[in-house]
Amino acid sequence: MRIRTAGVVAVLGLALAATGCGGGDDDSNAPAAKESAKAAGGKLVIWADDKRTAALKPFAEKFGKENGVTVEVQAVSKDLQTNFVTASQQGSGPDVVVGAHDWIGNLVQNGAIDPVQLAAEQKSGFNETAVKAVTFNGQLYGVPYAMENLALIRNTELAPEAPKTVEDLVAAGKKLKAEKKASEILCLQSGQNGDAYHIYPFYTSGGGYLFGTAANGDYDPKDLGVGKPESIEAFKKIAKLGEKGDGALKRSITGENSIATFTGKKCAFLVSGPWAVADAKKANISYDISPVPGFAGGKEAQPFVGVQAFYVAAKGKNKALAQEFVANHVTTPELAVALYNAEPRPPALTAALDQVKGTDPDLAKFQEAGKNGQVLPAIPAMATIWDPFGKAEAAIIGGADPTKTITAAGRTISGQIK
Repeated sequence: MRIRTAGVVAVLGLALAATGCGGGDDDSNAPAAKESAKAAGGKLVIWADDKRTAALKPFAEKFGKENGVTVEVQAVSKDLQTNFVTASQQGSGPDVVVGAHDWIGNLVQNGAIDPVQLAAEQKSGFNETAVKAVTFNGQLYGVPYAMENLALIRNTELAPEAPKTVEDLVAAGKKLKAEKKASEILCLQSGQNGDAYHIYPFYTSGGGYLFGTAANGDYDPKDLGVGKPESIEAFKKIAKLGEKGDGALKRSITGENSIATFTGKKCAFLVSGPWAVADAKKANISYDISPVPGFAGGKEAQPFVGVQAFYVAAKGKNKALAQEFVANHVTTPELAVALYNAEPRPPALTAALDQVKGTDPDLAKFQEAGKNGQVLPAIPAMATIWDPFGKAEAAIIGGADPTKTITAAGRTISGQIK
C-alpha cells in the first residue's frame, strides 16, 4: 500500500442492506454454521490480491478436503473493491473477499457483505483495535488478520538519533543536505494529487481532524473537521514545510519514488509502513523505526491504523460455507502467520503475533508507532475525503494559501456527503 486509494470508490447509492444476523456474539452460531457448511457442498470462491492469493491456496485446499467441497482462490490484481461491488450486483461475485477495513461502509451501503458470526471467545483473541475497525453500526462485518500504520523509518548511518519533533527532523535533514550527504530532507509521498493517508500524522499534530465522534465513539459524518479553524492551523504548519518553506515536503516525492529515494540513500527519513521494510532490507540500509514526530508544542502525531480483513459476500452462492471459513479457519494462527510471511504486517490475532514477533523486532516498533493512532474511518462519508483533501494538500505544499485552499476543500467535501 504505497498510497491509500481504498476509500475513493464512490458509493453507488443502493439502500443500506437490512440484516437479521445480530451482533455475532452467539456461541451457538459456529457449530450450526459448520453443519450447514458441510451439508451445502458445492464450491467456495475467494477473491484476494496477488500476494494473499498465494498464501491462502494451501489453507483453502485443506478446508475444501475437510468439508468435501471445491475451493477456488482467485487473484484480482487491480480495483478489487470496485470489481467486488460490481460483481455482487450482477450476481457473479465470490463468496469471500479479502480487503481493507475502510471498505466496510461502502460495502454495507451497497448490500455487498453480511455480518460475520464469531463467538465471543473468538473475538477476544484479536487485538481490540482491529475488532473495533471491522465493527460498523454495532455489528462485526469482517474477520481481521493484519494491522498497519505509518512510522518514521530512518537511515541510522545518516541519522543515528530519532528526531523528537518535526522541527528536529527538518534541522537534521537540512544539515545532511548542506553536507551533501542527502538530496532530500524527508521522503513523505505527496505527488501532484496529494496523499491524505501519509500527511495525516502531521495534520493531527497541527490540530486538524477529519470527523468528530458520536456518543458511542463512532465517527460522525455531520461533524466534518476539514475547513474548520483547526484544519486551517494544521495546514499553515504543513505549508511551512512545503516547497516555498523548508522544502521538506515536495510534490516531486510520490508513491512511486518515495521508498526508492530512501533506499537510494538520498534522504535519511521516510514516512511509510511495514510494506517498505522489505525494500530497505534488500538495499542493505541500516534502519530503525520510531513514531512519526509531531510539531514542537503541538499535539501528538497520530497515524491512521488500518486493518486487513476477510468478508462474507451477502450475495455469494455458498454463504454458510463462507461463514464457516472465516469463522473457524481465518481465526487460526497458522493462516495468520502464513499471511504475515507473504507480507509482514503485524497479525491482528494475538496468538499469531506472539509466534512471529520474537523473530521480527520491527513488529513491536510499528505497534509502538501506532499505539495512539486513529482507526481509519470506514464510514461511507470517508470516500468524499480522499480526493479534495489530497489535492488541497498538494496545492498547499506547492505554495497555495492554506486558509483559502482547505476552506474550499471543506466545502467540496461537505457538499458530497449525503
